[in-house]
Amino acid sequence: MNKIQKFKIINKELKKLYPKIKIALNFSNVWELLVATILSAQTTDKKVNEITFKLFQKYRNIDDYVRAKLSEFEKDISGVNYYKTKAKAIIEDAKILKEKFNSKVPKTMEELLTLRNVARKSANIILSIGYNINEGIAIDTHMIRLTNLYGLSKEKDPNKIELDLLKIVPENERKEFQLRMVQYGRDCCPAKKHDHKNCPLVLKIKQWKKD
Repeated sequence: MNKIQKFKIINKELKKLYPKIKIALNFSNVWELLVATILSAQTTDKKVNEITFKLFQKYRNIDDYVRAKLSEFEKDISGVNYYKTKAKAIIEDAKILKEKFNSKVPKTMEELLTLRNVARKSANIILSIGYNINEGIAIDTHMIRLTNLYGLSKEKDPNKIELDLLKIVPENERKEFQLRMVQYGRDCCPAKKHDHKNCPLVLKIKQWKKD
C-alpha cells in the first residue's frame, strides 16, 4: 500500500467520522482568527475561546488593539500560557497591519511570516481557514504524530511532513483533512496510552489489507 492509497483510505474514513468539520477556535473575522491562533500556542482551544469571548467584545477592531495598553491587555489574556509575550506580539501585529497592510491581514505566506508570533503553521491556518487558500497544510503536534503513526510521512520536522503531504493530498482536500486529523487525534487516537489497535483508522487499514 503506497502513501496515496493510505491517504485515500484515511480521508474516506475521516469523512465518515466527521462529515462536517470546522476549526475549534471561535472568531468572526480574519484578524480575530489571527489573534485566537496566536493565543492558542501551548493553550487549549477551550481556554482560548473562554478568553476571546470577552476579548472580542472589548476590542472590536484593529484600532482598538493598536490603542490598547500593554499592561491592561496582558490582564485580558492572562489565562493563556506565555500571555505577556503573546500580548506584546498581538499589539505589535495590530500596528504592523495598520501601517503596512491597510489594517488587513495579508493573504500570502511571505507577508504573514513578517508578523510577530506567526510561524508557518499559524500562517497556513490563517490562509486556509481565513481565506480558503490551501497552498500548504498546517502541521501541529497531532499532525506530526498521526502522519508518522499511519505511514503518511516518516519525517519529524513539520516542514518536511508538510512537503510529504502536499504530494499526496489534493489542494481541495487539504483544509478539511487537516481539521479532521486533529479532531481524530483528540477524540480517537490521543498521545496518551490507549487501545490503539482498535482505533477506527487502524481497523479500517487492516480491513483494506484483508480485502
